[in-house]
Amino acid sequence: MDLDHIYNGMPATDLGTEGWSKPWSGGNGGSCVEVMRLGDGRVALRQSTDPAGPALIYTHHEMESFIRGAKAGEADFLLAGPSVSAAE
Repeated sequence: MDLDHIYNGMPATDLGTEGWSKPWSGGNGGSCVEVMRLGDGRVALRQSTDPAGPALIYTHHEMESFIRGAKAGEADFLLAGPSVSAAE
């Protein structure tokens, strides 16, 4: 795989079919995020129900910051119910 031609939003199929994993799969009907660690340390994410869809590419530092923040509770708001805007 030519790491110089990997970009955010590229078709996930261009990254190949080997190496994807589902570390967060659960009882959600099969819809989950799949991840692939790239040879240069970046991480690709894709939606399991759309394996040919876009791959989101993150640097090692971006993933490390997100995971550390999530472990520290900084992403807990994402688990809350639907938000209601002040206009409603």
